[in-house]
Amino acid sequence: MVKLKIDNIEVEVAPDTSILDAARTVQINIPTLCKHPDVDPSAGCGMCIVKVGGRIMRSCCTPVSEGMEVITNDEELKEIRKMVLKLILSNHPNDCLNCSRSNQCELQDITAELGIDQNEIVKLVSQEPKDDTTGAIVLDPSKCIVCGRCVNICQNVQNVWALSYLRRGFVTKITGANDTKLANSPCIKCGQCVAHCPTGAITDYDNTRRVSALLNNKKNITVVQIAPAVRVALGEEFGFDFGSNLTGKIYAALRRLGFAKVFDTNFAADLTIIEEASEFVERFTKNDNIPMFTSCCPAWVDYVEKYYPENLANLSSCKSPHQMLGAIAKTYWAEKAGVDASKVKVVSVMPCTAKKWEIGRDETMNSSGYKDVDEVITTRELAKMIKAAGIDFKHLKEEEADSPLGEYSGAGTIFGVTGGVMTAALRTAYFYITGEELGKLNFEAIEGLKAVKAAEIDIKGTKVRIAVVNGVGNVAPVMEAINKAKSEGSEPPYHFIEVMACPGGCIAGGGQPRVMGATFDKPWGINNEIRKLRSKGLYNEDVEAQNRLSHKNESIKKLYADYLGKAGGEKAHHLLHTKYRERDLYKK
Repeated sequence: MVKLKIDNIEVEVAPDTSILDAARTVQINIPTLCKHPDVDPSAGCGMCIVKVGGRIMRSCCTPVSEGMEVITNDEELKEIRKMVLKLILSNHPNDCLNCSRSNQCELQDITAELGIDQNEIVKLVSQEPKDDTTGAIVLDPSKCIVCGRCVNICQNVQNVWALSYLRRGFVTKITGANDTKLANSPCIKCGQCVAHCPTGAITDYDNTRRVSALLNNKKNITVVQIAPAVRVALGEEFGFDFGSNLTGKIYAALRRLGFAKVFDTNFAADLTIIEEASEFVERFTKNDNIPMFTSCCPAWVDYVEKYYPENLANLSSCKSPHQMLGAIAKTYWAEKAGVDASKVKVVSVMPCTAKKWEIGRDETMNSSGYKDVDEVITTRELAKMIKAAGIDFKHLKEEEADSPLGEYSGAGTIFGVTGGVMTAALRTAYFYITGEELGKLNFEAIEGLKAVKAAEIDIKGTKVRIAVVNGVGNVAPVMEAINKAKSEGSEPPYHFIEVMACPGGCIAGGGQPRVMGATFDKPWGINNEIRKLRSKGLYNEDVEAQNRLSHKNESIKKLYADYLGKAGGEKAHHLLHTKYRERDLYKK
């Protein structure tokens, strides 16, 4: 351990600790706009300056040393920070009232804390146009402070390389790779850039007005579904503790907003498991296109189509759960309810920005005879709609989802966290192979936030090698090992692999809340402590569920008996499965 003094307070920390992080251990908050716990420091903004032995240094990238004496806040430092902030603000519009990040903006916070009056600053704001070409995320260069977080996340964490710097000095800007539009770049729409941007420079494409238009058209029968991860994150927008599971309140809020029926994507997660487990058992027994990858994450699917098209046959052909529910709502449910399927409109509330892009995939969108899912809004957008409607969310009484597309198992709930899809699938695959239920339903080896989690499962003497990849930036070594084994004609290292594009899984998707509480250090947004609490909220529901197995969902059983026939059969394959195609890295 290293001993030092920060503002005359004795501090003892590990030797690789930065001054910035060391200060936080004694409740000293040094302002910063570029540092985020998910990425290495870039020292880009210059706000975190401190004095060490009379020298001014950037605390985010300066490690502590024995006997160091640090000053974090004197008049000279205050004036320099104000000057740096004024330079940043000179290239930033006075547009807070029109910005989706208003009141959740780190730049806005620091400006208020340092007492800067924007009206006194001469503005030289960039006139670069917005880039909304993906239909999922929007890049607004006029609000960019060139902190570099989005580039850092995209390149060094996600390994996508869709964003890059262009030009130097005061005219530096962040743009799509090779100065292309995002839709023509390698962007997979995961939205991690959105989750980590400190301002409104990168936001999700706002679909709230289109959803309101669907609700206001009385000819429509507008139904809604919520993804597993939404229930443990939405509450953060209304003052609840991190990880609070508020499923019943969300159902009630959605009915107050005017949705005709409230369904749950967890139902379709169970449906996905029936199809996916069946598909895996068939592939495994025939040794056909093994390993099999999960396909519920559209950002991961897009990544394979762009970076590993030679492995497209390894993807499960199952659609993502919300697409499955859309197809079932406009066929089975419409028929059962006796309504005109053409009037049924499906809205999905997702933790994910890539889902906005997914509903327009030609390979996925029209299996019901109509567009299976009409609109996608993120968790943040749902919070915005609830607030705009004047609904007192905190005091709503809990309600139930509508049957039959609202029943779900604990296995369906854990779809929202890394390792959850694999756990749910193995529970059912074990039953399909052996005719018996698993004794222990969880697999600790594939839980948690480790980059790649691997295990070998013994199914009545048959060894099944599995892997769970936490974040698409960690998938390259796994893919290289698979393709090396393929080229050598040897056994693949794994039989079944789950990949979620966002670190932590859907609980930390690009559309989740950025709200921070007093118990967590700045900046706004996601960190591993929040990931763990949201994950716990889902795992707790699984443990407490009366049914923890997808294949024991009674509404799913009835769906197959009355409508779909057998899992993987002709009708199920038409409605619930999809196909893939290679996509050029620099073309739409």
